[in-house]
Amino acid sequence: MALPKDTVEKIVKEYQRHDKDTGSPEVQIAILTEKINRLTEHMKKHKKDLHSRRGLIAMVNKRRRLLEYLKETDYNKYVEIVKKLGIRVTKTTV
Repeated sequence: MALPKDTVEKIVKEYQRHDKDTGSPEVQIAILTEKINRLTEHMKKHKKDLHSRRGLIAMVNKRRRLLEYLKETDYNKYVEIVKKLGIRVTKTTV
């Protein structure tokens, strides 16, 4: 499920580290969060859409891995982005 271009641009501008940044973990996490939120709404209406469910699970796992990476490399950014996006984080064994 693709996000509208203007939505992606707005997210990139808000979370980028510098002017040309489009791929930092913060930007990727924010874009994935928006996609996850939209797909979650879709799944509430279409409970039997197993193909979309598989995609949703893949996106959640990718976001989790990016969050783990950010937590290891820059803990302050990690805390900031989790609060800003309102992500519930479960404790995992490291």
